[in-house]
Amino acid sequence: MKRLTVFEDEEFIRQVSKDVDFNIDNVDEYIRDLKEYCSKNVVYALAPVQIGIPKRLIYIKNSKQDMENNKDHTYDEEIIYINPQIIKAFGHTRFLEGCESCSVEENGVRIYHNGVVDRPYKIEIEYYDKWGKNYTKTLEGFEVTVFCHEYDHLNGIVHLDKIDNVLIMRPEEVQEYRRIHPYEVIDKDGIFEI
Repeated sequence: MKRLTVFEDEEFIRQVSKDVDFNIDNVDEYIRDLKEYCSKNVVYALAPVQIGIPKRLIYIKNSKQDMENNKDHTYDEEIIYINPQIIKAFGHTRFLEGCESCSVEENGVRIYHNGVVDRPYKIEIEYYDKWGKNYTKTLEGFEVTVFCHEYDHLNGIVHLDKIDNVLIMRPEEVQEYRRIHPYEVIDKDGIFEI
């Protein structure tokens, strides 16, 4: 499966993904493809459009800030959100985000186009599981950043659209920046406009 980027596949990446139709779509195949990609790459999560499947599904491998979990190819929370909707958003956080779809390969090294993104601290969502059962759930803290990054992909948005300055970094530079500037909680309760 091919990783798509805004540099080579912008029109495809920027499309609004279609709802999963449980009567027609092969949900298990989508999940299998996402799981396979996540198992071979250092990622927090993935939206199907990033690997050529424009469907409204989010696959979360790691909802925790610990980057070491991302490097461990056996670590996988396998959290699935199908046809998710954000109902409410509260609070305010800030974190340096990178993205598989906003990176390039240079001499065998992945170079990331990063930026500091403002996200909510807490969200209420509605979604379906892989069997088509409907749920509402509240997410809080760093998991919200991971979810919202992928949720934006479903709407044709990349994190670079939400930043002031693009920081082009190698993986070790990303780690050092995040060590010095960790995930920041600015507010936990105020209304956040999505």
